[in-house]
Amino acid sequence: MNARTEEKSWIEQMGRIAVLMGGTASEREISLKSGAAVLNELLRMGLYAEPFDPAERAISELSSFDRAFIVLHGKGGEDGVMQGVLESLKVPYTGSALLASALAMDKLRSKQFWEGAGLPTPPFRLLQRGCDLAEIVEQLGLPLMVKPVCEGSSIGMAKVDTVEALRQAWEVASEYEGEVIAEQWVEGAEYTVAILGDRALPMIRLQTSHRFYDYEAKYSAEDTEYLCPCGLNSEQERQLQQLAHSAFSTLGCSGWGRVDLMVDQAGSPWLLEVNTVPGMTDHSLVPMAASAAGLDFQQLVLAILEASYEAGN
Repeated sequence: MNARTEEKSWIEQMGRIAVLMGGTASEREISLKSGAAVLNELLRMGLYAEPFDPAERAISELSSFDRAFIVLHGKGGEDGVMQGVLESLKVPYTGSALLASALAMDKLRSKQFWEGAGLPTPPFRLLQRGCDLAEIVEQLGLPLMVKPVCEGSSIGMAKVDTVEALRQAWEVASEYEGEVIAEQWVEGAEYTVAILGDRALPMIRLQTSHRFYDYEAKYSAEDTEYLCPCGLNSEQERQLQQLAHSAFSTLGCSGWGRVDLMVDQAGSPWLLEVNTVPGMTDHSLVPMAASAAGLDFQQLVLAILEASYEAGN
């Protein structure tokens, strides 16, 4: 079989691919950008790919596809909902399966799983109606991070320095669906570790002039810095990569994703969250880490796609 015949056979084997993008979550615009980048790369490879926006097309239409490349960020795409739909339709898809996607999307459950597994994550309290905010501040100290547990891209998050600010931030975060937690603030350096298959890619250190790495710092600020190499020695980086991989696998995640963590001033690491459908634009962190590992964007997209074929979920 010559190379051209093998290539044609591979393209046919991959079949018709739905690039799931857009959706109705708060991260819709970022998803559309990520999806467009992935779609263009698949088309450059000669694959039969087309965009599929669940906000504009009936979900039942997915049954006509041979596999799906999920680039839906947030609710409806990263939380197990779309994974469940695709499994019911018997359509292979990229990334983590239903349960792992749901767990990783839920910051509260992720942290509970990590605590049960003995992995380090900042102490936290669930904010509920009637709870004593002053007592929570006494237990965790100040400042605190307030987080809606099921939002991505730092949406609804706030750093607070007083009990009253905690109350106000809770009210804002409560406008989003799901629960809200207050998490002990970690003073130190923030890193992200991209996971591709069984491999942790080179780490990236994030530096921002903002109070924390918020939505604006991620998507519009011009002074946010992404350092890769991250500045750690090889042994320190290896240890944190192993921790990130453990955090990823503890939740049952697979295929690809990204683990965010911090290292405090005493050198202790703290796990923050796992993203099972990270950004895939030319400015996103996973493509940046892949490039540092010697993989161009096409190779990254192909590796993610082929993992869906091999695993079949």
